[in-house]
Amino acid sequence: MIATSTLLLFSGACVALAATPGPDMLLITSRSISQGRASGFASLAGIQLGTYCHTLAAALGLSQLFVAVPLAYDAVRILGACYLLYLAWKTLASARHIAAKTSPEPASAHKAFRQGLLTNLLNPKMALFVLALFPQFITPQSDSVVVQMLLLATILNAIGLVINGSLILLVSNMRNRFNTGAFSARWPNYLLSGVFTGLACKLLFDSRK
Repeated sequence: MIATSTLLLFSGACVALAATPGPDMLLITSRSISQGRASGFASLAGIQLGTYCHTLAAALGLSQLFVAVPLAYDAVRILGACYLLYLAWKTLASARHIAAKTSPEPASAHKAFRQGLLTNLLNPKMALFVLALFPQFITPQSDSVVVQMLLLATILNAIGLVINGSLILLVSNMRNRFNTGAFSARWPNYLLSGVFTGLACKLLFDSRK
């Protein structure tokens, strides 16, 4: 079993990580402004399920593939960027529906969950992050490594839920305050599309470090 002192140290690191603005926080925030708190929480749930998947992959040694085979890392990175650009295009198309005063496709929590999950899974840097951080806090001679890794992922997700959940509740109110008029009804979609495009460029042009 992981020592209590180690769990407290890991929790402190998680608080610092979750409170630092990053791609996940940017995506959740823009989704909440664009489509409301339900979509924000659905995106967060998808991202957190992706964290569990990356954790299992790291515990089972699958994430080592990205370290040993650079081509695999690049393939997932490019695929993830293409998916994000597709989401950016779909979001812009939704904005055009609003501009034409036609009925856009209603926001779907299931779709937001799926997009959050796939965005997380197709980010190889998340796999390398889990692979680099989590093993520092486990005790190989103690319980199952998989169980310990999943425990750490649960702590990370729980802290992320508190911090990002509070942010979702805060920023989702902006949607009702500013969502009046033709442009005001479209700007959240432009914002979300820009976030998807920015994340795609980050995946394409960032180094592995």
